[in-house]
Amino acid sequence: MESKTRSGEPADQDLAERASIGDRDAFSMLVERHYAFIHRVAWKWCRDRSAAEDIAQNVCLRLGFAIRTWRNESAFKTWLYRITINAAHDHARFIAREMRKEQALAVHASALGEEVAAYKPSHSDYIWDAVRTLPDKQRDAMLLVYGEELNHADAAAVMGCAESTVSYHLHTARKQLKTLLGKSGEEQ
Repeated sequence: MESKTRSGEPADQDLAERASIGDRDAFSMLVERHYAFIHRVAWKWCRDRSAAEDIAQNVCLRLGFAIRTWRNESAFKTWLYRITINAAHDHARFIAREMRKEQALAVHASALGEEVAAYKPSHSDYIWDAVRTLPDKQRDAMLLVYGEELNHADAAAVMGCAESTVSYHLHTARKQLKTLLGKSGEEQ
């Protein structure tokens, strides 16, 4: 028996089950239903519209392959968080590699390019920029709990760890942020 949402549409779990055995319509409904969610999560990770779009498109591609291995062991949205976070990590690594290449070329060519447009970042921009410099687990915990407003138990399910581990990562992240933000405040 297929369960339904309040609007009478099939539930995510049922659509994922059908998509995992090759139902293209079910897969299409899942992507359509969750694309805005994927994009929003990606944007919170990178704070760049174009990069968030790239990540979201990458997640949709990955989802096409990954849905075949979906085992209904957790909520579909929890599983989707994990895929989106992994795609955001991969994108960040790609950007870091590209930046290193650009810096190496700039040194060799002695050209730094155009000046950056005058933009005065807000205080929250500084905080989220600092969060993005944290180690992966700490950054994920901060973004899931404070950016996505998940409780510790839900963040633990997404991260695949114990709730106490999320609390530990948050505690460590707050200590590091205090140091990082203290240093940037002294420089300004």
